[in-house]
Amino acid sequence: MPKEIKDHTCEEEIFTRIYNKYSKNLHDFLYYKFGDYLDPNDKMQEAFIKLWENCKKVAPSSARAFLFKVASNMMLNDIKHRKVVFRYNQQKSKEYTNETPEFIMEGNQFHEKYQKALNKLSEEQRITFLLSKADRKPHKDIAELLGVNKRVVDSRVYNASIKLKAELEEFEKFYAKKRSKLL
Repeated sequence: MPKEIKDHTCEEEIFTRIYNKYSKNLHDFLYYKFGDYLDPNDKMQEAFIKLWENCKKVAPSSARAFLFKVASNMMLNDIKHRKVVFRYNQQKSKEYTNETPEFIMEGNQFHEKYQKALNKLSEEQRITFLLSKADRKPHKDIAELLGVNKRVVDSRVYNASIKLKAELEEFEKFYAKKRSKLL
């Protein structure tokens, strides 16, 4: 009885035979050509996964060429990727700003004052205000989340805004006077 010729590698027996026949050679080829640091065993395994994914398209007679080409391309892609990462890491990051030290100091002081002003708010006002302004949640969603009416949320955000504005206007007035003396 003549042997049936298969035109694909999707049968488990054929795939296993191909794996057993080429896996060591493919690993060794990748190891000798690219070295150990790119992990040739992983690339060999990935090449066989690609073969399995494309088993309908690859005949057993061309499986060896397919595996070696796919594995080699994966190694080359990995090398290219590592070069890009290396170049990126070699670039010096921007370690300077255009802001003056006074501007940075004032910003830090403003942030501290803002935090203190937030802490002066009642817990309900602070939570509602931060959900509204920092998280940008709609008042309707905040009302559902807190289990209160939407009008309560509106009132809390409004009152918190007025208190914060009063606290921070004092800060702004102080620095406006200080700046005018410097000019």
